[in-house]
Amino acid sequence: MGPPQRQPYPPAESSPRLDLLVVGGEVVDPASGRRGAYDIGARDGRIAAVAASLPRELASQVVDARGCLVLPGLVDLHTHILAGATYWGIDPRPLAWRSGVTTWVDAGSAGAYNASAFRQLCASYAPLRSKAFLNISLIGLVAETGEARRGELCDPGLCAAVLQEHKELFVGVKCRVDRNAVGDMGLEPLRRALRAASVAGVPVMAHIGAGPPAIGEVLELLRPGDIVTHCATGQSMSVLAPDGRPLPAALAARERGVLFDVGHGSGAFSFMVAEAMARFGFFPDIISSDAHQRSILGPGFDLPTCMSKVLALGMSLEDVVRAVTARPSGVIKEADAGALEVGHAADFALFELQEGDFDLFDVYLEPRRCQRLFVNRATFASGTLLAPVPPSPPAPWVALTASQRALFSRPPEELQRPWATLLTTADCFVPQDLEGPVVGGTRSTPLET
Repeated sequence: MGPPQRQPYPPAESSPRLDLLVVGGEVVDPASGRRGAYDIGARDGRIAAVAASLPRELASQVVDARGCLVLPGLVDLHTHILAGATYWGIDPRPLAWRSGVTTWVDAGSAGAYNASAFRQLCASYAPLRSKAFLNISLIGLVAETGEARRGELCDPGLCAAVLQEHKELFVGVKCRVDRNAVGDMGLEPLRRALRAASVAGVPVMAHIGAGPPAIGEVLELLRPGDIVTHCATGQSMSVLAPDGRPLPAALAARERGVLFDVGHGSGAFSFMVAEAMARFGFFPDIISSDAHQRSILGPGFDLPTCMSKVLALGMSLEDVVRAVTARPSGVIKEADAGALEVGHAADFALFELQEGDFDLFDVYLEPRRCQRLFVNRATFASGTLLAPVPPSPPAPWVALTASQRALFSRPPEELQRPWATLLTTADCFVPQDLEGPVVGGTRSTPLET
């Protein structure tokens, strides 16, 4: 089906006018408990009405959403949007209009030294909403890795001061805890991140990957409300034991309220690990894309593609939507995001849940056949339909295959299609040099859906 059609209607003089009315879709809004046929009206950039039926004649514009799921604007809790100033950073606008993400949370691109510049850049992304975890390293993610190898760069006092100075922007502290990022510093950067976060009253997001440190040591330090990102990593800090069961330390952390986040990226999502977790009911609390210069070219691509992968693991549709709306908005304490409630910002994401046979890949280029794919049809931020924004090629340090490079010469009307349907074989992607994955001493087996 094509994108929803907008039809002009004259406003009724005797009733309150609506700028926008979305009709005919199936609302899925876990925060409010709504699931079914509802109309949603917006006025002055905010939701003005949610009801089973609203008069069409009240609206200046009517969007026909028949055949679509109507979701709150998605909240991507792990992205990298410090464009032009870090190894990883992207401009979110070429991705937002075709992904349904209206709230972008950067995961540690900025440290205390470049926090003010990051704040100025985020203002240019409006009407998209931007939040961030401040890196415990003062230099943030300017380089590919290694930011927390020197003790003098991990200053909890300065980190806490910047968090408090820019509390409307920074919602937590990020610490990459793997051997490449911390080197001989081990767990010390994480301990300092926790100290800064305690002073500011915010959570820590801990990145895991290739150890040391050991995953159990990291999990034991985390508090209720802290986040483990890259929870389906296939590398040595996996949350699974060699027998394929969740580690006792992971189960204990979840029991005390630590949150587990996908953070797909270009090196942190293994189907084999995610499938093993799912067999024990260990689904992620939060689904995020880890969108950056490498990952947006696949096989991670974007948040809807990550949602499709987790849906194929057996997580329910409502729980998948909760993991990209209500849960992450609760982490960042953003009242304007994550729900379709009267008074909230008019952020909507319209999706078709397309049926078919789709080969999706993990970061090891292992395929899985999935039967349902989230396809974005329209994204509204503060009541405004986001117009197409063409992508720009990545920086010269990002390797591309010929198939990936060809994306940038495609006409704009083709680029709203999920890029996972444009790059469909393993040779479309640049292989990553990663540990694993091995679970129980065996390689992966096809996903049954």
